[in-house]
Amino acid sequence: MLEEKIVVLDFGSQYAHLIAKRFRLLGYYSEIALPSANIEAFEGAKGIVLSGGPASIYDQNAPEYNPAFFDLDIPILGMCYGHYVLNKHYGGKIEKANAGEFGYASLEKKQDVECPLFKGIKMPTQVWMSHQDGVIVPGKDFEIVGFTKDCPFAAVQNLEKKRFGLQFHVEVKDTPCGDTILENFARFCGISKNWNQDLVLNYIMKSITDTAKDKKVLLFLSGGVDSTVAFALLNKALGQERVLGLHIDSGFMRKNESKIIAEQYHNAGFTNFICEDASATFLNAISKKTDPQEKRKAVGETFITVRDKVVEKLHLNPEEWLLGQGTLYPDIIESGGTKNSHVIKTHHNRVDGIQALIEKGLIIEPLKDLYKDEVRLIGRKIGLKETLVARHPFPGPGLSINVLCQGTDFSAIKEAEKSSKELESFISKDSYKTGFKSRFIKSETGTNAPSFISSGVLPVKSVGVQGDFRTYRFPALLRFHNIWESFPLWSDLEQASSFITNGIKDVNRTVIALYESENLKLVEGYCDKHRLDQTREVDNIVLDELKKNDMYNKIFQHLTINLPYCAKENHCAIVLRPVVSEDVMTARFAHLAVPLLKKIVDRIEMLGFVDALYYDITNKPPATFGWE
Repeated sequence: MLEEKIVVLDFGSQYAHLIAKRFRLLGYYSEIALPSANIEAFEGAKGIVLSGGPASIYDQNAPEYNPAFFDLDIPILGMCYGHYVLNKHYGGKIEKANAGEFGYASLEKKQDVECPLFKGIKMPTQVWMSHQDGVIVPGKDFEIVGFTKDCPFAAVQNLEKKRFGLQFHVEVKDTPCGDTILENFARFCGISKNWNQDLVLNYIMKSITDTAKDKKVLLFLSGGVDSTVAFALLNKALGQERVLGLHIDSGFMRKNESKIIAEQYHNAGFTNFICEDASATFLNAISKKTDPQEKRKAVGETFITVRDKVVEKLHLNPEEWLLGQGTLYPDIIESGGTKNSHVIKTHHNRVDGIQALIEKGLIIEPLKDLYKDEVRLIGRKIGLKETLVARHPFPGPGLSINVLCQGTDFSAIKEAEKSSKELESFISKDSYKTGFKSRFIKSETGTNAPSFISSGVLPVKSVGVQGDFRTYRFPALLRFHNIWESFPLWSDLEQASSFITNGIKDVNRTVIALYESENLKLVEGYCDKHRLDQTREVDNIVLDELKKNDMYNKIFQHLTINLPYCAKENHCAIVLRPVVSEDVMTARFAHLAVPLLKKIVDRIEMLGFVDALYYDITNKPPATFGWE
């Protein structure tokens, strides 16, 4: 598009497009290319970045790449998997690391070695790791410039060849110095600032008119920020007479959500939308389904079915209409939408029915190259109110993916018992290393410390993402005696959670018990109206308290997870999952003020049907936002 650019080679990482986005936000045009791209793809490139990826570099299915780009006399930066590619190309050796790293790590600088990428950064500094392999021997003539406790070659360079390798993920906000490193790399490359939000908006508007041509657009409106901004952009580019918004009440909405959405759209001046109550159809589509992927696919296909019925009812000519979606790039990545990426979860906007329409050129997705924070910036730029732009994300499947299901096969119980013993042994064996003795055990720290009782795992599995792979594993559970008398420090819980998920293979997230009834057991349970109503009531309490305490806009998203785990019939267990994030690709669990959390807990307990209440203390990675 522009003469000067930084090319990001996508080895299948969740974060490849996030690298390009970071450069763009810094003012430098960046674009994605496949590692196998012809050398012509690098015309005008002032620098190259090799992304991370889910493969092991020695796997048979490791991504192919064109080694010719290493012959170019321009700077190259390899990150995570790209770090391995770079070092291996220059004669280094990569093997499984002695200890995998997922989450925060402290990067220290090698004394007496200067690195252009670290200019202006105070060391040691926090970085974000997500890897199981590691560089054992660096490439020839590469020098070590940075290391962590478990990673001796966390940063290497060969200044003569203009080559840099970093084990950590620079592009995520959880590496606070990341923008500085990328800015330093861009300056080292000698590229001029050539990108801004006006250019982004102009590009989107042109893309809409080029894709739509003379057709009209029927857009799915969930009410979330993505579909709302896409709707506003389509209206701006094509005019309201050529755009129709379709809000489908799937029965999976939050409490009174559809009514609120309609009111807000009317207040924003949109008159070209309709609401369709299809809750019975959707509930029937997922009846008795327990597999999360199957549920997601069923929901996605049902959206197409309902859309077709609406088209028929309104006598719309299918030849004249495209289907619009508020798809973002993370949706595509997590659905395995790039050549080298792995499926983390199948999004409703990437099911087979949608893919078929995409192949026929019948889908328009104005935001498909953007991330959530970029979408919010665009929404504000075109004048949308904060009530629409700042809403917590609410995916198309809604609460259906927050209600975990269990059939008649209870084999997970024995499997969970085995994992519980492994966890207990792990914590006991490494209690000093984990900090359990120094932080949580009264006999070691005095009477004012939180009193750790026991650990185990919940007998349900949830989805996670570790090393760019999808995992489906048990959540670790930590219990404390009289937790409200001396609530553990969030920072201590975060460190304990990270150590557990790094050290236990069968665990990908950690929760703490806020309260539990006796005799809890896993029960048969599906996503039906009763459990959805339970979830709605709890969810409404949390969001209400967040708004009352001026915390709603400080939390990126809250999810209320309903588990088929209870002591009494028709009761449930609930997990609270508020997270803080900028770009969805990484997140920290929210460190709520304890008095606020206690208010929430007291109100939930009064509902009477929640037999156990847990709080998810896991970052992303290794856990995803939701549990399905």
